Amino acid sequence: MKFSTKEDVEIPIENCFRMLSDFEFFETAALRRGADVVRTDANAQPDVGASWDVRASFRGKPRNFKLEVSEYDVPNSMKFDAKSGGMLAHFLIELVALSRNRTRMRIELDVKPKTLSARLLIQSAKLARNRLNRRFKNRVAHFAEDIEDRYKRSSRS
Repeated sequence: MKFSTKEDVEIPIENCFRMLSDFEFFETAALRRGADVVRTDANAQPDVGASWDVRASFRGKPRNFKLEVSEYDVPNSMKFDAKSGGMLAHFLIELVALSRNRTRMRIELDVKPKTLSARLLIQSAKLARNRLNRRFKNRVAHFAEDIEDRYKRSSRS
């Protein structure tokens, strides 16, 4: 099951990529929302191979998954692979400079089942595809607004 959307932000592409690859910021944000996040790679720099073990509540149940950076092309794209139980997900962020101070973010999430129970879950999710797609687009739009606000606050300092 694949979700994809685009958002334009008033941030230069290099700054946008730097903000999106600020993994410590996102680790802290996840911790604040109740997730347990543990970085499992030895390299402190963002790059291919950066990985985390994450435990978070999803739909009322605790879920464990492993997250790893599988592609890291400064300042154009990042790809993350997540594995949880019978699911495999690929999360892609692509950036394109529209002008000196404007960047288009294309975000794609592709979830693939690996077990029978995961296939049943995906089949039931396909029935709600339009609603899930709307929620995905709304969350990405809010995320784009948030990073734009963070950029504006940091550039004033």
